[in-house]
Amino acid sequence: MTKMTFAQAIESALTQAMEEDENVIILGEDVHTLRINLFARFGKERVKYTPISESGFVGAAVGAAMAGLRPIAEVMLVDFIAVTMDAILNHAAKIPFFSGNKWKVPLVIRTACGGGYGDAGQHEQSLWGWLAHIPGLKIVVPSNPADAGGLMLSSIYEDNPVIYFEHKLLADYWLENMAIGGRTTVSFDVPEQGAEGEVPDKWEPIPLGKLNHMKDGSDITLVSVGVGVHRSIEAANILEEKGISAEVLDLRCIAPLDSEGLKKSVEKTEALLVVDEDYKNFGLSGEICALLLENEISFKFGRVCTENTIPYAIKLENQALPNTKRIVDKTLEVLNK
Repeated sequence: MTKMTFAQAIESALTQAMEEDENVIILGEDVHTLRINLFARFGKERVKYTPISESGFVGAAVGAAMAGLRPIAEVMLVDFIAVTMDAILNHAAKIPFFSGNKWKVPLVIRTACGGGYGDAGQHEQSLWGWLAHIPGLKIVVPSNPADAGGLMLSSIYEDNPVIYFEHKLLADYWLENMAIGGRTTVSFDVPEQGAEGEVPDKWEPIPLGKLNHMKDGSDITLVSVGVGVHRSIEAANILEEKGISAEVLDLRCIAPLDSEGLKKSVEKTEALLVVDEDYKNFGLSGEICALLLENEISFKFGRVCTENTIPYAIKLENQALPNTKRIVDKTLEVLNK
């Protein structure tokens, strides 16, 4: 085992995959500088920098995947994925189904998500619930370096399209970028255990759709992904001092959901709080609730989500996004404490 940052773990897994399979390629804006080590090692034919045209290079990546390559298309921010939706929604997600699985689309779209640094609602959204709504897509959101590498490897080897999210507060190169442009006075609440951690000497795929049990508890289940997992663990530790035992689950994947893991936990605790940095309405939190109710599980329910457009002002942003205090307060409300 060795220690790596979140971003190093992803690059290490990419390196291993590109060494093992010459069909694995990377394309996107500025990838020759963002992935300079991979560019130097594998050359411009396999690390292809593109014009600033997300619709163009994601569309090209869909065709490349159908032709036998395993492309990783980098859409710099998930907010920009809106201009790629024809390629994703109407082609990548549907081609395997329409062709009776004769055509595969082994495509990874890597994109950054999340707020906490003062860049507002056109650059800080999460949007995984919106994308998980589309049949045929798999949605991956790692919370720590070990999962980041293992889930990237699984995503690359998956024969269906995967949207792979990396939260900007976990990736060191994003933190370096976010500290410029007038934000030198802003303090970023970076989860230490997510930004750096132990990773295996050789990457092995982590099955998609298998949640990670982060903390045992008996009174309530806290469920989240990405940075929300670390906020939930912080909240669980505070709640423990108040005599409340909170279980913490890291979904890892939003599509597919680990329904069995969720059911097992909530059947035990009989209470659930979903912590979701994406929007509340029609999103992940409601889907999890519906899944459990359809399985005739009785439980108390609450959710801490982003409820409206994310504002620029950092004080307002801190109130809008899920944070440890909101999680603690909502847990106490759900449990009538």
